Amino acid sequence: MSTVIYPSPIFGPVHSRRLGVSLGINLLPNDGKVCTFDCIYCECGLNATHRPHAPLPTREAVREALEERLQRMTVEGPRPDVLTFAGNGEPTTHPQFAAIIDDTIALRDRYFPKAHISVLSNATQILCQEVHDALMRVDNNIQKLDTVNLDFIHRVDRPTGHYDLNAIVECLAAFNGHVIIQTMFLRGTDAEGIDVTNTSAQYVDPWLAALQRISPEKVMIYTIDRETPIASLEKATPAELDGIAERVRALGVECSVAY
Repeated sequence: MSTVIYPSPIFGPVHSRRLGVSLGINLLPNDGKVCTFDCIYCECGLNATHRPHAPLPTREAVREALEERLQRMTVEGPRPDVLTFAGNGEPTTHPQFAAIIDDTIALRDRYFPKAHISVLSNATQILCQEVHDALMRVDNNIQKLDTVNLDFIHRVDRPTGHYDLNAIVECLAAFNGHVIIQTMFLRGTDAEGIDVTNTSAQYVDPWLAALQRISPEKVMIYTIDRETPIASLEKATPAELDGIAERVRALGVECSVAY
């Protein structure tokens, strides 16, 4: 099993299927994974397999490294479409997340004012007001909601702490439309041989109802792209993804698909 552990605090730029030329910002250690989910499809592997030993990067280290890279990109290229908070786990768990967002906005405005700032998050920290307010200041507030089926969440996303689904949905709605929902659709079985396919009406219908409550500006649906920790997982088919996307668009919500 191959996994991807990202450098810290800056990596890339990479070409993102969903975002374009993306300069990555990793607020987690550079030698392991720190996440409030332990998804069985995560490209970074399972949490227990990649316990970090290095510390979190400091606010100052992130700011300095980001400015140095942006200065180089103004000379050498490429011009970034987006500065993306992602990497080895959940970025919003960094204790200085809000301040780092403010630093990033200032640097973006100085060097590449047309670039967007994106945060890829699993939504577990949005009940924190400081995190919520910081996410309201970024261009692309991308929050994960793979399903509204708690059994599936605990079997596939596997929260590492308390997970209040109803509170999460209400907090997603509290962004008042300034949120992009990102959902992984897949097929196959978990390590115990239990079917975890989430493309059927059993999963899609209540998920669509939650989208109506949240009223996001956009939905991004995608499927497995890289090797996963659990080898029995499979891609959702293009036909399945297209069918789900059409149902989202029927709600009047923009929907992109990454196959």
